[in-house]
Amino acid sequence: MRGLKLAMSMALGAVLLLNSCKQDNQKVVQPIKIKFRKDGDLKVYEARTDSVKAQFSIEIADDEYERQRGLMDRKSMENDQGMLFIFPNNNLRSFYMKSTYIPLDIIYIGSDKTIVSFQKNTKPLDESSLPSNVPAQYVFEINGGLSDQLDIKVGDSIDYKVN
Repeated sequence: MRGLKLAMSMALGAVLLLNSCKQDNQKVVQPIKIKFRKDGDLKVYEARTDSVKAQFSIEIADDEYERQRGLMDRKSMENDQGMLFIFPNNNLRSFYMKSTYIPLDIIYIGSDKTIVSFQKNTKPLDESSLPSNVPAQYVFEINGGLSDQLDIKVGDSIDYKVN
């Protein structure tokens, strides 16, 4: 009986030792890099002269899932790119930066495509509410600080074309 216990203990020890030396064949999951999807083009027009201030390639978020997802989990965006959120009506809007790693300028735009308010240089990963303060039907997100660089202001307007 004593010999059987000793043999079982040695066998168990050998199995544990072999398992600890075995290479781990599990694959490391790499995060998927989300690529920009060009859905169209957007122009920003100066309020007084209607001259073009800026042009962007845009990715459009026009359904509930895309609007909820937005630019989450993206690590970068080119300065000539942005995301246009299209809502079915003109209403007060609020965004937040959950899982968003890029500082953004959030541009709120009324149903007449006139810029009505901003949230500038938003803080990445911050879940604080970033409200429009006035009704908006469109929201345009670009890299943080870019609206000041391009002199985009309340009263300017946008127009966009879908590919």
